[in-house]
Amino acid sequence: MGITLLPVARGRCVRHTIPLVIFVLLLLYLSTRSLREWPLPPPVEGGTQKSRPSGLKFPPPALRALPRLFPGTLSGCGSGAQSCIPEGPLPFQVQQESGPLEAPGREQPQCLGPHGLLGRMAGQFRASLNKEGDVVLSQYLAGWRELVKFLIPLGSIFTFATREASAKITDLEVRVHGPEAAHYRTLAAMAAWERRAGVLERPGTSGSGTILLLHRALRWSQLCLHRVATGTVGGPDAGVQCSDAYRTALAPHHPWLIRQAARLAFLAFPGRGRLLELACPGTREADARAAVAGVANTLEDVYNRTQGLLAERGLLHLV
Repeated sequence: MGITLLPVARGRCVRHTIPLVIFVLLLLYLSTRSLREWPLPPPVEGGTQKSRPSGLKFPPPALRALPRLFPGTLSGCGSGAQSCIPEGPLPFQVQQESGPLEAPGREQPQCLGPHGLLGRMAGQFRASLNKEGDVVLSQYLAGWRELVKFLIPLGSIFTFATREASAKITDLEVRVHGPEAAHYRTLAAMAAWERRAGVLERPGTSGSGTILLLHRALRWSQLCLHRVATGTVGGPDAGVQCSDAYRTALAPHHPWLIRQAARLAFLAFPGRGRLLELACPGTREADARAAVAGVANTLEDVYNRTQGLLAERGLLHLV
């Protein structure tokens, strides 16, 4: 009996140890760098219920520096960061690799309907791609709101990452609905106006820089969902595939310590079955896979459109 219980006890120990190890790493990193090197978006002055979406809670001041250090963080290495992977030339667009999996003879699962999380997310992102070849910011951000709702149940270890994403979404929403709203209707309009106004020359203050950080994180989300949906039975589980997606999309922009913390964090990532259940509750695995693959395809379309717009304007290395 002692032998059969040993793996269970060891598994519990690992699950409890991972967050502690990451927390210690973060404290070590905080002690070696000045927090001033990691500026956070300033709080909205005089915010109203319209400028701040209902239900969004900001972390206490003592925790506001941690999202920058969390492995899921959206920000890049920044000035003075050490041991970053050098950024090579980024592709203009990624090759189309997603696509709906076939589930013939079945009705559309509820998760893809207007009241389903995947349906709302994909609908908003799809609507952000206007006929003029631009990206409508209000709908792009609405799609991100739904994406954050999907990421939150993946585990408390990603709490800081989702808080940072929410802060960046809010920062852009304030611009989209603020006094300069006419300049923030689409991505192209925002980039053109911020260049004319000299905003791009002030690091950490431009909406274009914020959209770039969300853009990189969107690539991770798309790769993660696509690989989970199309992974073979008996192959690498979701944690391995989403960790590999992190190394592709976000690790090149993070310092060494963050990459190591990310490697540990993905050990606690939900398995494929659990992730599919969160994405498409009460649905057969084949249908859930098809639904997730279809959403990954939509995210890929949005990523490619945004990648092209940022590349044309020389903004891929803005932050």
